[in-house]
Amino acid sequence: MKLYRLFLFTLSLLLLGLGATSCGVNSNIMFKTPKGVDYKYDSIPMHPKEEYRISKDDKIAFTISNNLGHKIIDNQTGVGGVNQTAMNSREMEYIVKADGNVELPVIGNVHVEGLTITACEDTLAERYSKEHQKPFVQVRVTNQRVIVFPGDGSDAKVIPLVNSNTTLMEAIAQAGGITDRGKANTIKLMRKINGKREIYLIDLSKIEGLQYTDMIVQSNDYIYVEPNPRLAREVVAQITPFVTVLSSFVIVLTVLNRLQ
Repeated sequence: MKLYRLFLFTLSLLLLGLGATSCGVNSNIMFKTPKGVDYKYDSIPMHPKEEYRISKDDKIAFTISNNLGHKIIDNQTGVGGVNQTAMNSREMEYIVKADGNVELPVIGNVHVEGLTITACEDTLAERYSKEHQKPFVQVRVTNQRVIVFPGDGSDAKVIPLVNSNTTLMEAIAQAGGITDRGKANTIKLMRKINGKREIYLIDLSKIEGLQYTDMIVQSNDYIYVEPNPRLAREVVAQITPFVTVLSSFVIVLTVLNRLQ
């Protein structure tokens, strides 16, 4: 009788432990929509609503030429010579500091945070006009990237945006495509606009979704492919240790009972 009561007590503890660990099933799934709530997603833009604005910790590179870029044309046609071409093609990277300034050669600190690429080029051209005659400035943000979760958290990738016109399909392809666990009908693209992230729900599971594959992604976008929940596999993984302990305990009880 004592062994039977001990068995029931141990079984109760195991069931309580199992109930506690059940909260960890599919706990890696992010950005879930609340149940019973009719969540309204933002309308999907094929192109960014506004130009990218330079932010803190961005890395920028720029080239500058006199006389509205005449030397660039000369170099491209070979008039400027090999040495001049190599010199103009050399770029240095500069980091936008926490105060929004970037320290540049000759002109020192320039506030660039919040500027578009075009506005930054105009600002630098104005500042360098004291040192250069009719300066022509070209600016690039060299650390632009998007983060792609293709359906399994362990496969998340940071994709550099080498091309400013990178599409949604290109970004997903560079991340290796949608994983076996990913839900092609539940792709959430999250974009920061005016300090707030807008969320677009995209369905690529049907041919109708082809219209969204050419959507232009923007730096700092999050592309999240929702994974399918693996209830059976994760429940089995959670209960296996408890079943093993319980089985061992039952064997011990059986042996003890036979020895009595």
